[in-house]
Amino acid sequence: MTLLAAESASGALSTVLMVLLSSAITENILLTRFLGMCPFLSISKQLKSAAGMGLAVIVVLTGTCVINYLLYVYVLAPLADRGVPAESLKLIMFIITIAGFVQLMEMVIERLSLKLYYALGIFLPLITVNCAILGASLFMVNNVQSKGFGLLSVTAYGLGAGGGWALAILLMAGIRLRLQSAKISPALEGPAITLIIAGIMALAFVGLQGMIRL
Repeated sequence: MTLLAAESASGALSTVLMVLLSSAITENILLTRFLGMCPFLSISKQLKSAAGMGLAVIVVLTGTCVINYLLYVYVLAPLADRGVPAESLKLIMFIITIAGFVQLMEMVIERLSLKLYYALGIFLPLITVNCAILGASLFMVNNVQSKGFGLLSVTAYGLGAGGGWALAILLMAGIRLRLQSAKISPALEGPAITLIIAGIMALAFVGLQGMIRL
């Protein structure tokens, strides 16, 4: 009985680890689905701001995935069983949850680090309309319906998706830092070279998709 329990726990841990890695790398929400590109291109000019934005996205994405999972399973799904068109309410409920959570995050960052708060500027409240945050919650529901994700897997999915987004923006910020001392053709300076680099990074991440699948 103890051996079976240990094997079961080991299998669950392996599943959670696979969900975490696949959502961060092989199913990277930014570089394989191109969600959240606006702050990715705008905030990656400075490494410190990119790190702050990446951390904020990790916290918001993980928190909203978990809250939206609980709302979906314990509120919307029972309503659907009683004939209420709960599926059509999903989008509204998720947006309200994300807006409330981002507002809370904004207040916390303002209290803890005014420097980071001003560095993020308008992009912090814009997390509310960051399509990566809403997209992750909608993908999470698909995974619950099709793959039977539980709370632990959903938490790993949100953490991995946020971590993957943060990894991508930090990589871009590091590359742009090196580009400041590189010789670039005037025709490619600014947004042009940034988009080319983003495309090359996306190709690299898409090439890893066959390694691990959700």
